[in-house]
Amino acid sequence: MSASTPTSASTPTSADSRRWKALVFICLAQLMVVLDGTIMNIALPSAQHDLGFSDSSRQWVVTAYALAFGGLLLFGGRIADLWGRKQAFITGVLGFAAASASGRRRRHSMLIGARALQGVFAALLAPAALSLISTMFTEPKERAKAFGIYGALAGGGAAIGLLLGGVLTEYLNWRWTLYVNIVFAVLAAFGAWREIRVSAAPRHGARLDIPGVLLATSGLVSLVYGLTKAETDGWTGTLPLSLMGGGIVLLALFALVESRVKAPLLPLRVITDRNRGGAYLSLATAVIAMFGLLLFLTFYLQTVLGYSPLLTGVAFLPMTAGMMAGSIGIGARLAPRLPARVLMVPGFLTAAAGLALLAQITPTSSYPAVVMPGMFLMGLGLGTAFMPAISLATVGVRHQDAGVASAMVNTSQQIGGAIGTALLNTIATSATADYFRTHHPADRDAAARLKDDALVHGFSTAIYWASGILVLAAAIAAVLIAHRPAKTPTSPHEADALTTA
Repeated sequence: MSASTPTSASTPTSADSRRWKALVFICLAQLMVVLDGTIMNIALPSAQHDLGFSDSSRQWVVTAYALAFGGLLLFGGRIADLWGRKQAFITGVLGFAAASASGRRRRHSMLIGARALQGVFAALLAPAALSLISTMFTEPKERAKAFGIYGALAGGGAAIGLLLGGVLTEYLNWRWTLYVNIVFAVLAAFGAWREIRVSAAPRHGARLDIPGVLLATSGLVSLVYGLTKAETDGWTGTLPLSLMGGGIVLLALFALVESRVKAPLLPLRVITDRNRGGAYLSLATAVIAMFGLLLFLTFYLQTVLGYSPLLTGVAFLPMTAGMMAGSIGIGARLAPRLPARVLMVPGFLTAAAGLALLAQITPTSSYPAVVMPGMFLMGLGLGTAFMPAISLATVGVRHQDAGVASAMVNTSQQIGGAIGTALLNTIATSATADYFRTHHPADRDAAARLKDDALVHGFSTAIYWASGILVLAAAIAAVLIAHRPAKTPTSPHEADALTTA
């Protein structure tokens, strides 16, 4: 012991430097996962024209990723806990890169398969990334700063994906929306291999809850697919109702099994904690509004205002700037001193105000006067709220549960995104149809304007609903999350002593 004493003095500085370097590469990989949810959306028309697949097949390019990612997150989180988070992270990153490279084939079935494989490895990568941050940064101020950076990327990554997708599609080729992941992945994997020195030790002899894996995966896949089908078939369609009902039943059975097995996939203590449960629920609710907004504003900017894919991506930059300002400039600075809900409630309400402003759009609205400030306010509010919410969702968990607790953050966001896309799209479509029924053009010029008027009316109605959903998220945070901040584990007994990978 004494022999190591002379070198121990330099260890904290070295470890501190490595942790912050590691954070850069972890966040780079997480950005790759988040932006991949939207980067392909802008490239889809070009991919469809190039490969010649149908509209129904086009939907599967997006759905395959969502189903694999959302369905396997809990499994991926538990694998990270059992196997080791550094190993799971690097495997997920490299697998994601390999899946992206496989999408270069000239058949749409290969593209769909590549997207599904991306989802599989993202489900391993994402919870490992978040749990690494959670276990590496335990001191309150450092934790707030680390989660501020993570929250900004997690929130703004979708908008960055739209911008990057526009640039790559317009100036290179739609296939580069896949190839770019290889660049991200190689940098992230190499950096993680060099810099990450803190990870959960593999739990030799620990058993994997196979019934829990089967029930959770099938339940989540059924629920997410049912919500996806509701977007196209309607909420009263037989298939969507059957899938959603089956998913809920399977997840209820999953909860029953988890309460009885000795080594559960998802220990119920993770979600029954008042603060964590409130954080998961408020995050899922807020993401409903966020994903709906991204969908409608993309269509509004391109279809109504006539923006190019690239200009559409640029138009979303104020939201990304707001996210970063809220997460790093406000959340990270105030989180160590204030309870989470003191930031979350005003943050969600600020985002709701931004959406209320965006709901004022018309076919001739000024981007600088309406769209830009609305986007910025929404980003500022969500950035402020997301940072403490994500930190709260992972703080205080047992060290061996950090991966699955992190997976629940991603799962709540995936479910929220699926609900938001389906629910708000239904509201917008219904409002547009009602507008057509109640408005009768007086002349040919009025008839030509009617389409845009009806479309924008539908968008505006759905955005109003999204604003109300964010008010609900604020109410959930106010009611469910305790006023006193959760204690951050710093001792070996609380955090199970972080070990060298």
